[in-house]
Amino acid sequence: MKEKDIKSLEHTTWRCQYHIVFSPKYRRMAIYGQLKKDIGWILRKLCGEKGVEIIQAEACPDHIHMLVSIPPKYSISSFMGFLKGKSSLMIFDRHANLKYKYGNRTFWARGYYVDNVGRNKEKIKEYIKNQLAQDQIEDQMSLKEFIDPFTGSKNKKA
Repeated sequence: MKEKDIKSLEHTTWRCQYHIVFSPKYRRMAIYGQLKKDIGWILRKLCGEKGVEIIQAEACPDHIHMLVSIPPKYSISSFMGFLKGKSSLMIFDRHANLKYKYGNRTFWARGYYVDNVGRNKEKIKEYIKNQLAQDQIEDQMSLKEFIDPFTGSKNKKA
């Protein structure tokens, strides 16, 4: 256990680190372009409001990976409710045209994945850091050539 990982308040000492993964509703690939920059800014701002430290984060095309340190005064479920709820509202406020695409102000899917980091922090940081490259490699391996059966011409993958 590294001393710099341990945080403390007046009467509490803790090291609560979590690997969190969550995605947009229907895993729509909406995180890239202008949204990626804005979503990153929004998530950093909201984490800062709660005193949550983002150790490592990566926005993949259809999901977000975060390694965070959450103070013990917050449960993971209350923090995730806050993060996803507030960020949805902020995303729709900043990008009003998304209301028509996603409707009803629901940007994120209902659930999320969370795991205690424990002593695997460095491996998880490396995994998050390399997740985007790994996704791109897997996409390249699964590329198919689509041929239009009516014209015989090749169409680009949608």
